[in-house]
Amino acid sequence: MRSHIVVIDDDEKITSMLRRSLAFEGYEVTTAPNGVEGLRILQGRHADLVVLDVMMPQIDGWEVCRRLRAAGIHSPVLMLTAKDDVQDRVKGLDIGADDYLVKPFALEELMARIRALLRRRPEQAEDNNQLRFEDLLLDVDGRETIRGDKRVELTAKEFDLLHLFMQNPKRVLSRDQIMERIWGYDYSGESNVLEVYVAMLRQKLEEHGGKRLIQTVRGAGYVLKGDS
Repeated sequence: MRSHIVVIDDDEKITSMLRRSLAFEGYEVTTAPNGVEGLRILQGRHADLVVLDVMMPQIDGWEVCRRLRAAGIHSPVLMLTAKDDVQDRVKGLDIGADDYLVKPFALEELMARIRALLRRRPEQAEDNNQLRFEDLLLDVDGRETIRGDKRVELTAKEFDLLHLFMQNPKRVLSRDQIMERIWGYDYSGESNVLEVYVAMLRQKLEEHGGKRLIQTVRGAGYVLKGDS
């Protein structure tokens, strides 16, 4: 069955180009010229992935993403933004986006990111248990995270990242290993998306005074361990 991708962008040139390019790659494509129409489409039919522009009239991409997550729609969201600003990127990731791409972008990179977001990891699909590390509990089936007696609200990508750490406790994971497992491809060397995600994940896990569990190993990567 072909993957269904919904493109929401008010730039007709971009939606037209993406419709042709994605269809040529074998995807089923639905386009929307604004956030209102995009929400209507997504509430009526499942999408395997959403390509979502940030700057749109009526409802911007951030609000569209926020409403999707509030409605329980967890389709991966790739946001397109005209500004390469850390605060904007963090805002998008924090409200539930899975990835971002700065305009203008190379079509080849967009396609690589789409393939990565659509790629299914068998170990996640088949994992039907709960993972524990110290006072941290990960319910894989329910995609819930509990720290002590507090529920921790994570975005889809934050959950996937924590899941990877919980599957490999006390094992140092290199940046390349994490990028390949979670994103499925290599970002450019200057990208700090992994660092942003680790910082957000730490902040949420430590919000109620919990000690740091995700440690930085200089020159090597990250490790889940109990040492403070």
